[in-house]
Amino acid sequence: MPNTQINQDDINKAVWGACDTFRGTISPDIYKDFILTMLFLKYISDVYKDEYNQLVEQYGDQPELINAMMAKQRFVLPKEASFWDLYEKRHEAGNGQRIDMALHAIEEANGTKLKNVFQDISFNTSNLGAEKQKNEILRHLLEDFAKDILNLRPSRVGTLDIIGNAYEYLIKHFAAGSGRTAGEFYTPPEVSDLLATLLDPQEGDEICDPACGSGSLLMKCGRRVRENFNGSKKYALFGQESIGSTWSLAKMNMFLHGEDNHRIEWGDTIRNPLLKDASGNGLLHFDIVTANPPFSLDKWGHDGAADDIYGRFRRGTPPKTKGDYAFISHMIETLKPKTGRMGVVVPHGVLFRGASEGKIRKQLIEENLLDTVIGLPEKLFFGTGIPAAILIFKKQKADNTVFFIDASNEFKLGKNQNILNSKNIDKVIATYKARENVDKYAYLASLEEIADNDFNLNIPRYVDTFEEEEELDLMAIRAERLDLQKQLAELEIEMAGYLEELGYGA
Repeated sequence: MPNTQINQDDINKAVWGACDTFRGTISPDIYKDFILTMLFLKYISDVYKDEYNQLVEQYGDQPELINAMMAKQRFVLPKEASFWDLYEKRHEAGNGQRIDMALHAIEEANGTKLKNVFQDISFNTSNLGAEKQKNEILRHLLEDFAKDILNLRPSRVGTLDIIGNAYEYLIKHFAAGSGRTAGEFYTPPEVSDLLATLLDPQEGDEICDPACGSGSLLMKCGRRVRENFNGSKKYALFGQESIGSTWSLAKMNMFLHGEDNHRIEWGDTIRNPLLKDASGNGLLHFDIVTANPPFSLDKWGHDGAADDIYGRFRRGTPPKTKGDYAFISHMIETLKPKTGRMGVVVPHGVLFRGASEGKIRKQLIEENLLDTVIGLPEKLFFGTGIPAAILIFKKQKADNTVFFIDASNEFKLGKNQNILNSKNIDKVIATYKARENVDKYAYLASLEEIADNDFNLNIPRYVDTFEEEEELDLMAIRAERLDLQKQLAELEIEMAGYLEELGYGA
């Protein structure tokens, strides 16, 4: 196929259209793994094929040299494991088994880069029906991804992040249809953009998301460094994710975006933190820690919190049925003592709930760790309509204040969700940087004021958004009423005349 101008929308529509193969057979929660994995396999197969063909053009009579050079590429694609090998055999029985074997071979050949990434994903599953039906479904899937529009060769794609964008597009659409579970693996891109900008990642920073989902927030932070430092990749990304299939998404997402300097662990951050220092006895510390943890998580690990060997809950143990401060406490303890800064998305209850949460909040404020509270609009997040807030913490603050921003009315109406547009985001960022009072929008509070409010951070206590109603002119209203009565009386007389002409008179 000749090289043609590639269009992101066309790619997105083609990949989303491939989902039709599964619709009516299994739920999106299940088939999203098949679609995302097939996109991954198709991409690396096209990249590998493209690179191989270019080397053949240069060194066609030196197969040993070509094989040696291919072995030094960013990844290895074993024989019989490419998408095209599977496509050629699509009419034969055993598509599910062949795909699984290919994925396993790719894992084995690429060492730590892709180790265990596909262990929770099996195309050879009875969820797709009996063997004949399963084989037919997978044949259609292979044919969908073999279409010319999904030719993903680098010589056609160029420097555009077509594949990474398509991946994010799919993840967003699966999140939109996943109801309450969506927040477990997806943060809306505008919220990620806002967090990454507020935290201002620098060259050399080590950045962590302890509830990383599909990794989008981490990658936004990495992108900020590249944009601000001439494409520099002098940063490192760290993350942990508790759900196996979502961890796999994060690993594939990192790979597709070329984020090689990352470490994403699979496990429960609160019960079993895996990002540890060289001794294995302490937690790693980072310049930036940021997350959108699951809101008010029930059964977060309360039973073991009192015996936490890392001292994360020394300010108090969060309530058994709400894990918000468990994540906040963990994140605070993983900040570097001088450069550490942190941004976390939380439900509004975190700002004002009492009991153990109130005690933890009080101590964090008294330690002068809390820097900024930003109220977000409702209906930003998939799976919940409740408004959220961003809390910014810093280890080294310039003063003893907390800055409040009420951006709850700054949004664009979307089809099902509200959206922060670039104007809304720019306003928050400009206000955050200025750190000055803005009538009905922002307020710089002293720690004494917050103490006087019993350490309640509910934003309306600090940012007065009350709009006084315009004073009514009762005499003008009375005059308008009398005029309307006069007009009505005239209309009644006119109507009576018409009725009389028509023979309906009294």
